[in-house]
Order: sequence, then structure tokens, then C-alpha cells
Amino acid sequence: MKKAVGIILIIFLITVAPALTVFAAPPPPPPSPGTGDVPIGGLPIGGGLIILVVLAVGYGVQKLYNARKRKINE
Repeated sequence: MKKAVGIILIIFLITVAPALTVFAAPPPPPPSPGTGDVPIGGLPIGGGLIILVVLAVGYGVQKLYNARKRKINE
């Protein structure tokens, strides 16, 4: 059972994580030459943030599963 949950989670991450990067916003256009505007931001933190949240949820689900399993065995 534990192995099956892990395999399902890995398959989910492999299929969903790349699909989420497709929906990323395009980069802003470059500034006009001579205006001196410096673009603010532009760091791609969205994809990493989504992966972090998915992994945190998976970790929480694993902890709940283990806690319930331990409670049933007692």
C-alpha cells in the first residue's frame, strides 16, 4: 500500500508539474532603448512555489497516513 501511494504521487508530480509551467505568463517586453527603465522582478518563482506546495501537501498526507496507521495498530 505504501509503495503504491508513493508511485501514484511520483506519477502525479511527473505529469502535473510540467503542465503547470505551460501556463506561466510570458516575460515582459524589453525596455525601449534610451529610456533607462530597469525591469523590476522577472524572477520565475511561480513554478518552484507550486512544486514546494505540492511536496508539502504530499508530506502532510504521508504524516496523516502514518499517524492513522499507527493509531489503528495500537
